[in-house]
Amino acid sequence: MPFIDSDQVIEQRIGSSIRAYFDREGEAAFRDLEAQVIDEVTGGPQAVVATGGGAVLRPENRACLHDRGRVVYLRSTPEDLFRRLRNDRHRPLLQVADPLVRLKDLYTLRHPLYAETSHFAIDTGRPSVATLVNMILMQLELAGWVSNGSHSGQPPAP
Repeated sequence: MPFIDSDQVIEQRIGSSIRAYFDREGEAAFRDLEAQVIDEVTGGPQAVVATGGGAVLRPENRACLHDRGRVVYLRSTPEDLFRRLRNDRHRPLLQVADPLVRLKDLYTLRHPLYAETSHFAIDTGRPSVATLVNMILMQLELAGWVSNGSHSGQPPAP
């Protein structure tokens, strides 16, 4: 299946980084554009779709994602996210004095929305990408969404 990153689609559409757009137009304008893109990509041909973390904030996004696809919530603790993102300067919501506190606040707000939207959750912790892929595939197989043996156990080549 093709892979679509909704943030990449947005950046291509606006011709700039999301951070620059966020600074210039504000979060509400970004969320409007994000909702349009999510509606488009979930209404098109089957694909693996990655969204930004705030995509679940709008009910219409949650409905599109849940009703039109199979949603896997890659659940991470705020501490794990902080460890991975502490040097990332491209995430507008984390450009604050204490990003860990912000991540905890975002988790408190978003976790119930991710749980509502997803069909199942996988705790990311610290396993390898290959292990995570196999965990996701196993869940898809158990749910009957892919047939057993229809994958090699390896992620597809980009």
